[in-house]
Amino acid sequence: MAQLRITEIFYSLQGESNSVGLPTVFVRLTGCPLRCGYCDTTYAFKGGEWMALSTVLERVAAYAPRYVTVTGGEPLAQEACLELLTALCDTGYRVSLETSGALSISRVDPRVVNVMDLKTPGSGEMTKNLFDNIDLLKPQDQVKFVICDAADYDWACEQLRVWDLANRCEVLFSPALGQQDATELAEWILRDRLPVRFQIQLHKYLWGDVSGK
Repeated sequence: MAQLRITEIFYSLQGESNSVGLPTVFVRLTGCPLRCGYCDTTYAFKGGEWMALSTVLERVAAYAPRYVTVTGGEPLAQEACLELLTALCDTGYRVSLETSGALSISRVDPRVVNVMDLKTPGSGEMTKNLFDNIDLLKPQDQVKFVICDAADYDWACEQLRVWDLANRCEVLFSPALGQQDATELAEWILRDRLPVRFQIQLHKYLWGDVSGK
């Protein structure tokens, strides 16, 4: 039986992506090979509790959810994450995966919605982007840019153009909390008529920067 190292399993409102606001169970896996400057889940870098896959599924089922998000850390850093994603889909949940874009999504169950970052210069981890993932994106997937400043915005606009991202899947632009003014980013998007979805981290505005929410 597969084992996974789990930081937390909790029920909350989806704070990001195009399912924002929907009640969702989050399964946060422990560990991440990246160290983004704006990371808000550093507590998931280490520690956690080893759980059998069956235990994780039981914990999720206790909430009777419709939506489940597997997140981290970087969940794909654990090989058993792939088995978890498939098991969740087999159970009938609508499953999404929040991934850094630094590891291949080639083996992710095709029923899963990939919410994949492209790391901007301001993240400090731009060199970790695995651009081969772009050709693996499905129309149901989403690419997310966390914007730290005007330079990040310009870089993201260039990636949008070069990879024709808006014609591959939905694209999300999000301001880095405490670094990029949200209103300013919204104005840039409107000025440039970008085919993207502006988003803020809803959970932080509701509950602040706390774990389990």
